[in-house]
Amino acid sequence: MESGVRYEIGDDGVATLTLDRPDKRNAVMPPDWRALEDHLDAGSADPRVRVFVLTGAGAMFCSGGDLKSMGERLAQSPVRRSREMLRMTRAIQRFRETPKPIIGAVNGPAIGAGCVIALACDVRLATASASFSVPFLRVGMQPDFGGAYFLPRLLGTARALELLWTGDALTADEAARLGLVNRVLPDAEFAPGVRDFARKVARNPAGPLALSKLTVYHGAEQTLSELLDIEALAQTVLSKSADAQEGVRAFVEKRRPAFKDE
Repeated sequence: MESGVRYEIGDDGVATLTLDRPDKRNAVMPPDWRALEDHLDAGSADPRVRVFVLTGAGAMFCSGGDLKSMGERLAQSPVRRSREMLRMTRAIQRFRETPKPIIGAVNGPAIGAGCVIALACDVRLATASASFSVPFLRVGMQPDFGGAYFLPRLLGTARALELLWTGDALTADEAARLGLVNRVLPDAEFAPGVRDFARKVARNPAGPLALSKLTVYHGAEQTLSELLDIEALAQTVLSKSADAQEGVRAFVEKRRPAFKDE
């Protein structure tokens, strides 16, 4: 089976990953998880790429796993099923490990695993008509691909359990109010708004982008003392870079810095 993930690199440092199975409401299949992992690895090593944008084709972000083909996979032996699940979840680990920002451009409903994919992104922009739901229990399942990790960290345990137990959908505005979404953009302005945001992020030098992502995520999991050590080391390394010197000079001279990623 071919991958349903389209990968495009723009001349503005923005690489776009598009979940592209519109006939299946952009449901994700096993090859798609592998493609996401491979593209993130390739983009992380590609100096042309500064920022990733992950979105869906058409008016749907992602409907989750393809339930029509799920029966075959559920019939697998526990050993084979476990092996397949662990292989697919490596893509979610890549979301966190890649040193470059990943912007989730939620252009429509994000359901089940599709919602979890959105939550795995570093920040989320949503179109006004987007929605978020995790109806795993309705089909006799429980959250996977990190759903039980991301939801309580973003929403708190009680709200996470409410969404899981009811299967109710959040509108884009509700998701923004609860902290699940960074910004909600009008449908007609969504694509250019996402691009403008991505380009703004991409203007930052690569080193600080990578280390700020690293330290923020470590800060969420570690003690203050542990994080202070990591921040001090990261800041020491960056302070010796040509980009840091250029950044300070540009600030003093009141101009935009010309970073060279050196």
